[in-house]
Amino acid sequence: MTPHATSFARGLLEWVLIFVVALAVMLGIRTFVLEPYVVPTGSMETTIEIGDQVFCQKLTTNFGSMPQVGDIVVFRNPEESPDHDVLVKRVIATAGQTIDMQDGKVLVDGVALDEDYTQGESYPLANQAPGVQISYPYTVPEGCVWMMGDNRENSADSRYFGPVPQENIIGVVVLRYWPLNRFGTL
Repeated sequence: MTPHATSFARGLLEWVLIFVVALAVMLGIRTFVLEPYVVPTGSMETTIEIGDQVFCQKLTTNFGSMPQVGDIVVFRNPEESPDHDVLVKRVIATAGQTIDMQDGKVLVDGVALDEDYTQGESYPLANQAPGVQISYPYTVPEGCVWMMGDNRENSADSRYFGPVPQENIIGVVVLRYWPLNRFGTL
């Protein structure tokens, strides 16, 4: 092999190695730290609009912590819908807390929530997912959270499919990156 061919082969090998390392780092970050999602429905309007693109951080859930009340989270749809395999909703209550709805407001442990981010009023849904029977007041079971969309009159949420198990939670939404005119933390 000529010195020129050896130099070319070494340079090509270096570029391939750089590409492989960069790809591994990117996949590692996406799998364990931060992943982008597109919001599929209007259930979080006006906080998050249909088609908004957000990043969710996965460190919280990867280390076994539950999201906190008020967090906006990405989770696997309990209804296993081919149209929406993941959903984005707000955590309203965690394990052991009691949910109720009265006069269009959500009560957690008997205290009405101050939810200036919501659109519409909060009432129990007339229809629930097959096999789901929820009556109020309702205590959230261990290992679960109660999720609701901010657009209360247009959201199939825990009122429909029940509490969401911790293993369904993918991560906490931290940033909207698209569209640029709505860029910012959530």
